[in-house]
Amino acid sequence: MSLEDDLLHQKMDRLREIEALGFAPYGQRFDFTHTIPEIVSDYKSKTAEELDGARVTVRIAGRIQTVRRMGKAGFAHLQQGGERLQIYVKKDAVSEREFALYQLLDIGDLVGVDGYLFRTRTGELSVHAEKLYFLSKTLLAMPEKWHGLEDVETRYRQRYLDLIANPEVQRIFWTRAKIISSFRRQLEARGFMEVETPMMQPLYGGATARPFVTHHNTLDIDLYLRIAPELYLKRLIVGGLDRVYEINRNFRNEGVSTQHNPEFTMLEFYQAYTDYRGLMDLSVELLSQTAIDATGSPVIEYQGKKLDFSNIPRFSMREALIEFWEGDGKPTLDQLKDPEYLKLHTNRDSAGHALVELFERVVEKRLIQPVIVYDYPVEVSPLSKNKPDEPEMVERFEIYAGGMEIGNAYTELNDPREQRKRFEMQLAMREKGDEEAHRMDEDYLRAMCYGMPPTGGEGVGIDRLTMLLTNSKSIRDVILFPLLRPEGEIGLAQRLRERE
Repeated sequence: MSLEDDLLHQKMDRLREIEALGFAPYGQRFDFTHTIPEIVSDYKSKTAEELDGARVTVRIAGRIQTVRRMGKAGFAHLQQGGERLQIYVKKDAVSEREFALYQLLDIGDLVGVDGYLFRTRTGELSVHAEKLYFLSKTLLAMPEKWHGLEDVETRYRQRYLDLIANPEVQRIFWTRAKIISSFRRQLEARGFMEVETPMMQPLYGGATARPFVTHHNTLDIDLYLRIAPELYLKRLIVGGLDRVYEINRNFRNEGVSTQHNPEFTMLEFYQAYTDYRGLMDLSVELLSQTAIDATGSPVIEYQGKKLDFSNIPRFSMREALIEFWEGDGKPTLDQLKDPEYLKLHTNRDSAGHALVELFERVVEKRLIQPVIVYDYPVEVSPLSKNKPDEPEMVERFEIYAGGMEIGNAYTELNDPREQRKRFEMQLAMREKGDEEAHRMDEDYLRAMCYGMPPTGGEGVGIDRLTMLLTNSKSIRDVILFPLLRPEGEIGLAQRLRERE
């Protein structure tokens, strides 16, 4: 018998003993008067004398983190919401049955307590138990002494255990919720409407990426999990919804890395009658306030660096190459406009693709401070409007911070004639082997023919922004259940059956 199976056997024996005392091992509803974080916050400054004089009665629930038994009395720590609180259980203060229950409690069990607040001789804020309730039995071992669950694979695969053992992980996801809430509040204050668009689409689009494919049996058609909601949101702009946004799940059948997960969350918003310059100004306002709402300040620390979201400088892509170039051979602005120079330094057939490749190779990883990089080549921007004075470039910008892209925006192409040409250019790229090139979307072209107002649109990566605002190294740290390879171990259900 393995150590884990032996422990499971012991826990099942304890469960039966608890049942023999008349307690349900998996209890019913329990109404508490305070959460543990509320008690810690509200009473941490109260002295022993103040607590004795006020006689503060409480009803709390939590998971047992430690147990210390001392004959006719003992202590335990309960954890809830990332905070912990000590309880004191004395034999003559609770019923005989409840004290017997206390003797059977394991670390990880969930209990409820009625009692009153006091301070121990060492000054620790505690609850003097007057009644004990059993709420749920744990059958598996908690991380040893709850010093923290450190194995990365286990943390991601068993996120529930990670959240129990590592309170700081709970704080990451509270911060993520604040980020999303802040964006909603700010956009709605500016007149934006939250909408929902299809996750399963007959034709994928709105980005250059490889999709996941599924099949609808009744209609007998293939469908694609969306890679972006863009083309549907812009249909709404055509329909007269001038300001729309969606906090959406996107799916891209691509690799996994510290910055990529096949399923991820984006904020996308579209505003009629503005352009990419207007969105640059709006982006600084949104990101600065979101950082304040999530962390208390627009200046945050990420991997040992101070990042300031209240002051975001702007460079064209060519200017960024010059500004952030390190070492010899720094190009001039004229060289970066020369197709032959660009092709020579990248071996790309297209000057636009060559410029982007050079930027990604040389500059992107150096963009630690928040920065806006604007004016992109038309070849990599099939849905963006051309610059009037430089038609080989488009009115597009990306936002970088921490060495990664966190946002992408542009003035939307609203000329259906030009859009058809762009789609055809993408189809030609697909025929040459580019599997991520955009497809022709005839219905979107039809919608454009009804007239799309001048519009700016933007997408912000919620996962990557959360990485920055929580100082997390990997995107898996900020996604509750990231995609992992199958585990392939003996099923727990079988082991439970064997112990019954």
